[in-house]
Amino acid sequence: MAKAKKGSRTLRNVLLIVVVLVLLVLAVSGTFVVHQNEYGVILQFGAVVDVKAQPGLYFKLPFVQSVAALPNTILLYDLPVSDLLSADKTSLIADCFAIWRISDPRLFIETLSGSVENAESRINANVYNALKTVMSSMTRDQIISGRSGAVVDAIMANIGDSFDRYGISLEAVETKKIDLPDDNKNAVYARMISERNNIAAGYLADGEKQAKEIRNAADKEAEIVLAQAKAQAEIIKAEGDAEYMRILSEVYDTEEEAEFYTFMIALDALKDSMTGEEKTLILDASSPIAQLFY
Repeated sequence: MAKAKKGSRTLRNVLLIVVVLVLLVLAVSGTFVVHQNEYGVILQFGAVVDVKAQPGLYFKLPFVQSVAALPNTILLYDLPVSDLLSADKTSLIADCFAIWRISDPRLFIETLSGSVENAESRINANVYNALKTVMSSMTRDQIISGRSGAVVDAIMANIGDSFDRYGISLEAVETKKIDLPDDNKNAVYARMISERNNIAAGYLADGEKQAKEIRNAADKEAEIVLAQAKAQAEIIKAEGDAEYMRILSEVYDTEEEAEFYTFMIALDALKDSMTGEEKTLILDASSPIAQLFY
């Protein structure tokens, strides 16, 4: 009797432990945690039944439903380096990267099986096609000068909303480098230097021509000004001589004043003639200077 009671108690304890374990397993399999910066997608027989975008503890049907975690952050995909042709048939090396995120987890799972690798493969194909189309419509100089603006804007416009059907939002496409292949750089640089030298030579020639024209115009204007100045000087000199003679005629208007004037002029002439070491002067008797000594 005692053994029967003891066996019954042991059985109840075992059943209790089993029930607790079952409940514990059901509790563990029926709950899940969504962490920061991720989506919690509830799947039932492979189909999406719910999406949890906020972090926290959530419940699901044990053994029937499963949970897939998807990143809810900005993602970066570095595209392989591509060799492309411009509109003027110049070979260029393009190194780009794409910034993207999962905008619709349901579509992302339904179209890309919830795989980031599948998404990156799709991004690589679409961005490469857009890059190829854009670069083939622009010349080399347009591409290189607009690689940080016009090129990426054209790529984004070409892609448009093509990623919406995959539940992906393409935030931006940026270029790390768009450049010539190494074996083409030297030839292109030499040609660019030659072109710039020709342009510089043209500017120098134009400058020299304009400088010559300016100098000629300045010389001509200077000659005109000098001629006018000389003419004006001659006029002023003539007017001065006339005024001088008028004043003399007024001052020496008597015979005595005229004789004194003649005497002064003779003295000045004598003074001017007595130069150098030789002080001997031979004069004609009719000379005005000789008259001073009579």
